[in-house]
Amino acid sequence: MTAGLLGYSAYLPGRRIGKNRVVASYDEDSTTMALTAAVELRQRCEDWRPAALYFATSTPAYADKTNATAIHAALGLPRNVIAADLVGNGRSSFAAIIAAASTEGLVVGADVRVGRPGSSDEKLGGDAGAALLFGDDREPIAEILATASRTDEFLDRWRLPTAVTGEQWEERYGATHYSALIREVAEEALDEAGVADVEHVALACPNSAVLKRAATLVKGQKSVISSPAGFSGSVDMMVALAAVLDNAEPGEHILVLSATDGCDALLLRTTTALPNARQATPVAEQRTAGTSVPHLTYLSWRGLVELEPPRRPEPDRPAAPPAGRSVAWKFALTGARCLDCGFVHLPAIEVCRSCGGRNVTERVRINDRHGTVSSYTVDHLAFSPSPPMVQAAVDVDGGGRFMVEIADADPERLSVGARVRFVFRRLFTAGNVHDYFWKAVLIDGQ
Repeated sequence: MTAGLLGYSAYLPGRRIGKNRVVASYDEDSTTMALTAAVELRQRCEDWRPAALYFATSTPAYADKTNATAIHAALGLPRNVIAADLVGNGRSSFAAIIAAASTEGLVVGADVRVGRPGSSDEKLGGDAGAALLFGDDREPIAEILATASRTDEFLDRWRLPTAVTGEQWEERYGATHYSALIREVAEEALDEAGVADVEHVALACPNSAVLKRAATLVKGQKSVISSPAGFSGSVDMMVALAAVLDNAEPGEHILVLSATDGCDALLLRTTTALPNARQATPVAEQRTAGTSVPHLTYLSWRGLVELEPPRRPEPDRPAAPPAGRSVAWKFALTGARCLDCGFVHLPAIEVCRSCGGRNVTERVRINDRHGTVSSYTVDHLAFSPSPPMVQAAVDVDGGGRFMVEIADADPERLSVGARVRFVFRRLFTAGNVHDYFWKAVLIDGQ
């Protein structure tokens, strides 16, 4: 049985270079962006219980380690839920979607796209994350009507595993192949479903010549959307689909096309459940938001230039045993409540510091809650890849207080009483080990 689409979410990070190039911050990577999209989706999906987790990316934070397990831990999924990486280009996302639709699973994806300074890749790319949830236990927001695929081997875009930036053959060569594949696969998917026309088309392709003529290759009566965040690699088709779902009406058809080393098609029909299940912030609104970052700073984040490092000792490599013991806190931001007096401990401890009792057993996950800054400090001396480091004591809604770093910090905007939410970020990397934890960000509008 093929499950329907129950929910979706797209995440565009808040940094920009130039006028509108979407870029991830220094402490964001494919793992953190995919999780951010998944957390937003979980908050809107009642009775969340994916049977599998598939993570699609072409820029994994680790090789020889499953990156999806960090997302699994942060979401607090049961241990019997499989978590797997599908590393590659857009075909990885399509494969993940097909797998999730067969297993009632969750698909997450994200990419950090890096181009040579001044190149078209740098200008036209975009960093993004997205999440799609499939299931058959409630009315879906969209039903899968048909799929179709073609595989073709030709050289258009490639990147060596050891390279930071990619390469591309002369665009017209790849465009000729993709144009024929797109038309062929689109026709097959529509014929299989018995559909003559579609209202919306979401097209993903790494070849910019194809994107320029997208509307002439395949027709959408209302919209043809491609790379709404800039070309975002493996997650591009998911972000384009999210942008369509932000505006589509019930009963409309959406043709999703991913043209990468062949072409894959997914034909959907929206339902009456869609209007009440849209993501909180549409892709278009996320696209127009953001704060500018100096180009030189951005290049240093991607390792393309080396700035003078902080004149402080670098942190030690995170050790596996303590990280393993604190998974519930480190990844899922889970504390404990004392059942005798109600005091919330962040992180969990065995003896209540309020009443001294040992009945501190109720687990409390706070990563989807908000909080209030009770005090903060701006530290210009602490080691940070992007100084200064801003840390705050945050009172969490519903109980509990802990010290946390402020992400994307603008000290001029921060104040006691400011409202914050929590995001999963990378604190630092030492000895080739990424140290992940949660940070706080100011809630929009402050």
